[in-house]
Amino acid sequence: MMRRLERELKLTKPLDSLEQEAFLNVLRTSGALTHGLLRVLRPAGLSPTQYNVLRILRGAGAEGLTCSEISERLIGHDPDVTRLLDRMETRGLVDRHRPSEDRRVVRTAITMDGWKVLEGLDPKIRKLHNEQLGHLGSDRLRQLVELLELARGADGEDPE
Repeated sequence: MMRRLERELKLTKPLDSLEQEAFLNVLRTSGALTHGLLRVLRPAGLSPTQYNVLRILRGAGAEGLTCSEISERLIGHDPDVTRLLDRMETRGLVDRHRPSEDRRVVRTAITMDGWKVLEGLDPKIRKLHNEQLGHLGSDRLRQLVELLELARGADGEDPE
């Protein structure tokens, strides 16, 4: 009997393993969830990575973070965070400054315009997450979170 993923991908032969099926299901699900996120972010003129940076900086407070600290906290790897921050600074979403105690360090903080963008997106993102995953219910969502964390690494460390 053909599995759902095999039908969706219109495969002509069965997948090689259960691990391959799980991997492809994670990628397919990620694509579907990301597509929904792009729909919500597009009117704000943000990419998912820019949205992620704004959320990170909102949580960091007024002091902000260095470029490397932002990079460490990103959901996905971005090889050029500096250029990403340049574009966001040009739009007035973030501000960079050198603390007086160490002029070698550049810290980035969210601006009021960045806060306003996030505040406008917060209810839309909550609604999106509920539409995408709410039907699973709390117990299944907790189980999904645990399984995904296990898949990223049994030792608790993210695989590289």
